[in-house]
Amino acid sequence: MKMKKLVPGRLVILLFLIFCMAYPASASIRGKVICIDPGHGGTSQTDHYRVGPAGEREEWVNLRVALLLRKILEEKGAKVIMTRTSDTIVSLTARSKMAIDHKADIFVSIHHNATADSSVNFPIIYFHGNASENRAGVAFGKLLAANLIKTLYKRKVSNVSLVSDFTVFAEAGASVLRNTYGIPAVLAEASFFTNPTEEQKLKEEAHNLDEAVAYAAALESFFSKPVPEIKSKNSTIPAIPVFKVFQEAERMTPIAKRWYQDFLDGEAMMENKDSVSMQKAYDFFTRSARSFPDSYVAAACHKRRSWLLRSMGKLEESDQEAQRASAYYVAVGRR
Repeated sequence: MKMKKLVPGRLVILLFLIFCMAYPASASIRGKVICIDPGHGGTSQTDHYRVGPAGEREEWVNLRVALLLRKILEEKGAKVIMTRTSDTIVSLTARSKMAIDHKADIFVSIHHNATADSSVNFPIIYFHGNASENRAGVAFGKLLAANLIKTLYKRKVSNVSLVSDFTVFAEAGASVLRNTYGIPAVLAEASFFTNPTEEQKLKEEAHNLDEAVAYAAALESFFSKPVPEIKSKNSTIPAIPVFKVFQEAERMTPIAKRWYQDFLDGEAMMENKDSVSMQKAYDFFTRSARSFPDSYVAAACHKRRSWLLRSMGKLEESDQEAQRASAYYVAVGRR
């Protein structure tokens, strides 16, 4: 008998039903209030940063994944709060206020990333503040990273970033994370829509479902154990001086595209040992860290900057750079 071909929508429904049968309602998230924030929305006529090479927009993908995640979580007994359910503009303060007002147990902001280097594709997950103080954000970030690699990438991925939001928003961090601090929270960029292959996958509902499943699995694992403590910001370590980095438009420039080559050039310069080469190495590491501050080599750039500053006799600045690398970057299967 000839089988009827499944259209994409029906395929996703079938996959969702199979998932629900395989993973029934979980006691760990039953009754939990989970605030899902599909990033951005309603800006297709006003910005040009959030669109892939074939026209897929980030805010559309964010929403598709979020709506699928809501279905999974509600099926498992969670109470889900959505900051938006359509392609509309919602202010950043309104998003965090929804989580606070509904006494959310966790806040998850769903995003997808962009950069000038179209070959780039790996997960980046942000927590607010310092790693040693925001233990809950870091713990959930680790679980989410592992599940995204397993479910979305389906292969070994060593290039994963779990970083403070101060790496990209150097003065205050991300608004939605800053204003929900005290609640376990992350902002996750699951993949890069500027990667042509990934952009095509992101148009597929089955791929969106894989991503939603990764979030759901991470949430179940997170709430299966006691939630780690979140300490007051800068209660255990002093504030770290601002390191200004490239923002949206700047990250799409030819200079930013050199992020990894700058890192390699800096490594090569350090082999020479002379003072001129050391200064050049410092400049290369600085530019790499500014171009792609949340990359998997950015922590290495700051560590090398710390070493170079110490060799120049700039001990206080060296200590600050070492602290930045320690407080803002968490090792998750990378160098």
